Amino acid sequence: MSSKDLAVSVRGLSKSYVIAHNVNRPTNLREAIVERVRHPLGVEGQQRETFWALNDVDFDIRQGESVGIIGRNGAGKSTLLKILSRITYPTKGGVDIYGRVTSLLEVGTGFHPELTGRENIALNGSILGMSRREIKNKFDEIVAFAEIEKFLDTPVKRYSSGMYVRLAFAVAAHLDPEILIVDEVLAVGDAAFQKKCLGKMRDVSGQGRTVLLVSHQMQTIQAMAKRAVLLEQGRVTKIGSTADVVSCYMGASRSNYDMNNIQHTSTEDARLLNIRVKTDEDDDPREVVLGNVLSITIAVKVHRSMMHSNAAIALRNGDGITLFSHTWADQHKNPLTLNPGCHSFNVRVPTEFLRPGPHWLTLNICKNEVDVVVGVRDLELPPLVLNSAANSILESRRWGIVYVPCEWEHRSDFQNGNLRR
Repeated sequence: MSSKDLAVSVRGLSKSYVIAHNVNRPTNLREAIVERVRHPLGVEGQQRETFWALNDVDFDIRQGESVGIIGRNGAGKSTLLKILSRITYPTKGGVDIYGRVTSLLEVGTGFHPELTGRENIALNGSILGMSRREIKNKFDEIVAFAEIEKFLDTPVKRYSSGMYVRLAFAVAAHLDPEILIVDEVLAVGDAAFQKKCLGKMRDVSGQGRTVLLVSHQMQTIQAMAKRAVLLEQGRVTKIGSTADVVSCYMGASRSNYDMNNIQHTSTEDARLLNIRVKTDEDDDPREVVLGNVLSITIAVKVHRSMMHSNAAIALRNGDGITLFSHTWADQHKNPLTLNPGCHSFNVRVPTEFLRPGPHWLTLNICKNEVDVVVGVRDLELPPLVLNSAANSILESRRWGIVYVPCEWEHRSDFQNGNLRR
């Protein structure tokens, strides 16, 4: 591949950090005061370790490509994007970037909090090397996309996180970047905003510009990216088509879920202990044959009594469409009272009506029927597949959102189209 075709070239990229561990940590206030007086710089009793956030990373991205970067928390995704955005620099190796880069990495990046929205638009455009005329030509389009007309002359430090992200994305996407880098920050916005942003990124990609996207939502990666890069512990373990890389990532994740890698919320009322997904045939399935029953168990610790409790699930397909939802009360007609202690809920989900492919589960434990006290969001289920024996075209084609096994009957014993017999 010639350099004329490249947007990004990464060679031998490594990034290390030095982290300290306190081995003689004070156990009470007196010891802490004495330790501080003896060692005001805080170097005594510490061991230092070199941590490699990225280690010998190599890949190329062509101009006009949309590429997803996926991996578990701590895999090195954000560090990679910060290096590509010139926010931090590598310890070893290098990056060649051919084109103007705009980045949206986290809420607050790139904006001056004391400046107004109007002033930050001009500032960002200037940083990108755009002329005043270019910024002016894009100004109205940016403001309309961000939907912040009333607050355009308000300092951005007074913006809500949603307003901040809307403006930041509008600026990043509209100031004619040749390479657009977007991190998981879009999760801050609501569903309508996310859909709008995905549409804009498709437009940017359709204009021949390059998009790099990091997300834990595999349906977003599959909708946006044709190629993907899988990072594990700072190393590239797979590069290829999005479908292949996502399948590899989901297969490696399996169903023994690491609590650190699950998007979940806990509250003062209760916290998540564990979650497990299995089938009747396999306690730890890499994939689930359609027709088998998914058994999903969630364990929580309740800290205080909760009246009118309920448990609810919702299942989405690879296109992000919610297929169904169901609650404990739907089946048992009455809510629960959960007393302090450990509780588990198990729900069995039939799969014969689903289509092959990836699916994501949301599972909530609620009090007062609607107030979520423990929530698991977008849990990646093992991919659903057809039985290997089902090779016919009719079996492999499941049109629509769900598959409904209807009953057909054929008759040839009547004449003249008379259906009354």
